[in-house]
Amino acid sequence: MSDLGFEYAPIGLCVLENRIIRGCNRHFAEIFGAPAADFTDVPLADFYASAEDYEAIGARGLAAMRETGRYGDERIMKRRSGELFWCRVRGQSLTPDDPFRRGIWSFSDLSDERPIVALTQREREVAILTCRGMTSKEIGLELSLSYRTVEVYRARLLEKFQARKLAELVAKLSGMPL
Repeated sequence: MSDLGFEYAPIGLCVLENRIIRGCNRHFAEIFGAPAADFTDVPLADFYASAEDYEAIGARGLAAMRETGRYGDERIMKRRSGELFWCRVRGQSLTPDDPFRRGIWSFSDLSDERPIVALTQREREVAILTCRGMTSKEIGLELSLSYRTVEVYRARLLEKFQARKLAELVAKLSGMPL
């Protein structure tokens, strides 16, 4: 019965071992654009928008999982076709002593609520941390930038998303109705 629950869950699910896909369900395969069998033993890194995203998100996720065994965020990911899309990701480690050794992860396609706007790697990082409620100074510390440089990136984001103020930008980034 549990195999049926995994296979037909209305959310993308996969089992990861050291960030390598060991198995996934039908919905995961549909989200990422290939038959489920095509994902077995494929590095999850193949589905990140960039190598920098893979490293940075991995470091944040590992730190959180060492504390709680869980991690979740919303990020831009890449389908097999190369198309970028917003994705909600949640993970639960099955090996608390070594969080990435084995875990179950869920993936939800947010494309319908949140269109992709072309962003640089640094703009993506600033956008993600802004959505987490971090101030310019906190983002600057996290990314080793001056808070004024973070403000420049936020101004670019406001323009690209046609937002008048930070709260509107966060609403647009998070897919909330205005």
